[in-house]
Amino acid sequence: MGLTRRLENVVSPTPADIDIANSVEPLPIGVIAEGLGLNPKDIHFYGPYKAKVLLSARDRLKDVQDGFYVVVGGITPTPLGEGKSTTTVGLCQAIGAYLGKKVVTALRQPSQGPTFGIKGGAAGGGYSQVIPMDEFNLHMTGDIHAITASNNLVAAAIDARIFHEATQSDKALLNRLCPADKEGNRKFAPVMLKRLKKLGITKTNPAELTPEESKAFVRLDFDKEQITWKRVVDVNDRFLRKITVGQGPEEKGMTRETGYDIAVASEIMAVLALTTSLADMRERLGNMVLGTSKAGDAITADDLGIGGALTVLMKDAINPTLMQTLEGTPVLVHAGPFANIAHGNSSIVADQIALKAVGPGGFVVTEAGFGADIGLEKFMNIKCRYSGLKPHCAVIVATIRALKMHGGGPDVSPGKPLDHAYRTENVDLVKAGCSNLAKHIQNTKAYNVNVVVAVNVFATDTEAEISAVREAALQAGAYDAVACTHHSHGGKGAVDLALAVKKACEEQSGDLKFLYPLDLSVREKIEAIAKSYGAAGIELSPEAEQQIETLTKQGFGGLPICIAKTQYSFSHMPAAKGAPTGFILPIREIKASVGAGFIYPIIGTMSTMPGLPTRPAYYDIDINTETGKVMGLS
Repeated sequence: MGLTRRLENVVSPTPADIDIANSVEPLPIGVIAEGLGLNPKDIHFYGPYKAKVLLSARDRLKDVQDGFYVVVGGITPTPLGEGKSTTTVGLCQAIGAYLGKKVVTALRQPSQGPTFGIKGGAAGGGYSQVIPMDEFNLHMTGDIHAITASNNLVAAAIDARIFHEATQSDKALLNRLCPADKEGNRKFAPVMLKRLKKLGITKTNPAELTPEESKAFVRLDFDKEQITWKRVVDVNDRFLRKITVGQGPEEKGMTRETGYDIAVASEIMAVLALTTSLADMRERLGNMVLGTSKAGDAITADDLGIGGALTVLMKDAINPTLMQTLEGTPVLVHAGPFANIAHGNSSIVADQIALKAVGPGGFVVTEAGFGADIGLEKFMNIKCRYSGLKPHCAVIVATIRALKMHGGGPDVSPGKPLDHAYRTENVDLVKAGCSNLAKHIQNTKAYNVNVVVAVNVFATDTEAEISAVREAALQAGAYDAVACTHHSHGGKGAVDLALAVKKACEEQSGDLKFLYPLDLSVREKIEAIAKSYGAAGIELSPEAEQQIETLTKQGFGGLPICIAKTQYSFSHMPAAKGAPTGFILPIREIKASVGAGFIYPIIGTMSTMPGLPTRPAYYDIDINTETGKVMGLS
């Protein structure tokens, strides 16, 4: 397995995450790459501890048999989180440093919004972390900046096109869109040929267009009320949720309301996560729908002529970033789509590269965002559809405190002390909350995948409580249920979990079973997912009904579904804990990420631009000016 190393001098109580991260000197990233079987032509270095792994590495290893594929999900979480990333890292450290198997951790890149906001970073925690932790949680290799630049180029292009269409004649627009070369000849740019084909125009010389064809070609005719594209920034900034653009003197009379999303909510992020090649990314970026014309037609990025430029901006971002855990096992970090508004999984290409690199008998462990009803469901029905990959095992992470909350315990909130109920033994409360765990196990097993439950143990948990969880998990159909102490002990604390996962993978057989076929109607696919939550049915708003009709008419009805809902309940009601049943899931709005390749029904009010809390995490973040070490990250 290359140069893994077991942690020494583990301290109790567990120090702050950043202090642990700073106490371990990372191995040179070239050593990590070599241990994974990558050669110098497979990687581009970004300093001593990070490197981009090129897609050509996957092509070079195409004849190698894939390793075992493991996805880590969780029960419905508390606002404190239940440690999925930490468990994912700890499991990999155990597989590599203690089982001696080739292993790769595949994680999403964190947004700077939570890092400086309230949630903190996403590098794991305690003695199960990705390092360098500060580089992981900050700029890394610039992928999110590339997404921000690409997204905002589209936004600027939309407004510029609206402005020029309003201020120029058809002839002037055509002349400017198709400028004359040195010989005085005009021609269409390559990206324009796709739009001409869409319009049914076969002419290749702009001068030959009839006035009607010229008008159809040059006028996208955006309905300003139906523009779905917003600008983005990777900062929590509630004051940008709604803005007015076009207030300069030259744009008089052309103002419109729009807003900002956080960068990781951009469809370009979802495209990056679901693409399979540079050519596929070019196609997906060009197919992104930006809005609707006044005639009701979808307007795409290629209609705007910008798909090629976006691909140029994203050409380096398509390659995943290689890092390492505290115990020297390799990590591929790539993409970070929202887990509730998008599909919440790291990239297909990172998993594909990793599965080839570890080879037969090796392991790739990836994480699905939030509870298994959100990230893991989308992993199966969206990501696995596009990748063609099938997991050999699903790990569901549970904590005693979350199960107690689902059993009727008091609410928990970040920054507030835990109630007495969470710090003392209460087996009955745990047993009552196991209804949530059981529902997640049953849903996951329906995909024909073995399920192992990882109980992420805290110091206040008791043997009786842990035994109750194990008993409930096995009764619900879990392959195994294991207590883990990886946060406080690193890979050593997840050896039993690693052994259970290894056995579950080796005994997995059969094809992946999807929750729904793609040829069902949009409504039927949404209903299938809602019923998997425990709903009796769905209720579509009049707006959602109309949007389904429009999307189907535009040819997008065959896409998979990506439900956007609260992560704090199986239902649409965050306060409905456990495993509620019989509710009606209300669908407020239906949108489509056509380039990424899914339709997303919106339940309730889903914010795509978080705000900063009263006391953001940035209060604690600083730098030691003598050593250059970052302090205060969590």
